[in-house]
Amino acid sequence: MSRNQVIGKGNRLLWHLREDLVRLKELTLGRTVILGRKTYESMAGYYNRSGRSMPGKMYNVLTHDKQYKSARLNAIVACSLEEALNTSRQDKEEEVFVIGGQQVFGQTLPLAKKLYLTIVDKDFDGDAFFPDYSEFTKEIFRKKGESANGLKFTFLELEKPN
Repeated sequence: MSRNQVIGKGNRLLWHLREDLVRLKELTLGRTVILGRKTYESMAGYYNRSGRSMPGKMYNVLTHDKQYKSARLNAIVACSLEEALNTSRQDKEEEVFVIGGQQVFGQTLPLAKKLYLTIVDKDFDGDAFFPDYSEFTKEIFRKKGESANGLKFTFLELEKPN
């Protein structure tokens, strides 16, 4: 997200941070991921163009469209957050990653115990925002960086205090 909590505009990211994409892959490799349909389609489109497989072992795609089908074998459709979480529990996942978009973040943030954030050190004009996360006050990890295109960012891991 940006400093002003923008996560996108027109169903697109407003910046390109290779370091963030690498980190996302490292965090989600072989893990279950929950995401909204638009976020999934955007991500799948990127991987389809590059010819690479997506790093998560399973993608739970949240959509209201009960007829929605994914062309990828490692994606299942869930029509509710409860359904997606139940699937993850059945797979006995230790940690499930939620990677967007705005509505999905809003639904899942109250249930989350830990956040892995990338904060771009710039304000952007957007139409999708990350929700208030002020309950997450325990800092676990912080690393500052700068991308090849000059954007400064911070990787941040936060937890809710016990």
